[in-house]
Amino acid sequence: MNLKFNEGLNRRYRAERNFQRMGIAAILIALTFLAFLFISIVSKGYTAFQQTYVQLDVEFDPGYFQNENLAAADYPGLVKASLRNMFPEVNDRKEKRRLYGLASNSAAFTLFDMVKENPNIIGTRQQVWVLADDDVDMLVKGHYDRDLPESDRRVKDNQVGWIDSLEENGRLKKKFNTTFFTSGDSREPEQAGIWGAARGSFYTLLLTLALSFPIGVAAAIYLEEFAPNNVWTDLIEININNLAAVPSIIFGLLGLAIFINFWGMPRSTPIVGGLVLTLMTLPTIIIAARASLKSVPPSIREAALGIGASKIQMVTHHVLPLALPGMLTGTIIGMAQALGETAPLLMIGMVAFIVDVPGSFTDPSTVLPVQIFLWADSPERAFTEKTSAAIMILLGFLILMNGAAVYLRKKFEIKW
Repeated sequence: MNLKFNEGLNRRYRAERNFQRMGIAAILIALTFLAFLFISIVSKGYTAFQQTYVQLDVEFDPGYFQNENLAAADYPGLVKASLRNMFPEVNDRKEKRRLYGLASNSAAFTLFDMVKENPNIIGTRQQVWVLADDDVDMLVKGHYDRDLPESDRRVKDNQVGWIDSLEENGRLKKKFNTTFFTSGDSREPEQAGIWGAARGSFYTLLLTLALSFPIGVAAAIYLEEFAPNNVWTDLIEININNLAAVPSIIFGLLGLAIFINFWGMPRSTPIVGGLVLTLMTLPTIIIAARASLKSVPPSIREAALGIGASKIQMVTHHVLPLALPGMLTGTIIGMAQALGETAPLLMIGMVAFIVDVPGSFTDPSTVLPVQIFLWADSPERAFTEKTSAAIMILLGFLILMNGAAVYLRKKFEIKW
């Protein structure tokens, strides 16, 4: 009898150890895939935080400033003249076009800003660092293979020679890419940035938070503390739980039908995006808020009512302050979900190409996930690194928001 008992006990212990090993193996596999994902994104995107600049000796010849209007001057001509002076041996028209392509189109705007700030530089010679073209940047960063035949490269042999000459003379170097953080979107990869999308995300999430948190908390308090137990209340609870599982694109279609087509609100604006994301996050916030209210012991309610507090006083002065940390945690998680959403915003037109940085809730804009979607669809190699870099920024925000939710839960959690 003891032998059979010991065999059965050992068999159960072996099964338990095998189950633990399977659990550990599953965690290790998940962490491996997660590490592979992060390494892949970082390895492709970290180079976007640096940008190649080329130094030009610009002769601000008064002949280029025939008009008193400084904005009408031929700034692209100044850039081209500077490049020709650096490589006087280039005479062929086709080679000149390739030579001019070493500098970004934004170089002319850089010169205009200099003259606008200090018109006295007209007639002088200045050394100016301007953005290099995205193909030059990719070659310098090693993303283009120099060993490929010229026909298979975007950068031709004579351009490679000019780039090497600039590097040898110290006229080509990489700097921190402030443009990536301070500019809006652009057709030119070296001029594209995330600031416009970041501002759009900020306005959209701000409106979402301002609407969803008070409405969600109020709905949770009513359903948990004041609503009678009847068929209608049960129906509302079932629909709230069902709405939390509805695909997000459905909310985008709802926003398109109601806010844009029926109410006539402007497309591609944070105000419409905020309303759509409010509808999407409300079920999550309501469910989290109700769970927080349920976690407050009934004795708190009974003690408050026992000393003469009204029901509304009991909720606002005793139950709500104790449940608020859990509500905040659920709200932050809901906001993190809204920050990463793309599908509902595509349906309301926030996929449009927006160059200007939005200044208010009613200005056309896009958001970070949609900006990543747009860049991922671009054929230029330079947009690949910007896509990965934008993903890194978005993941950083999501990690911060989820970390804040964990911190609030740990700091203010009360164990009864």
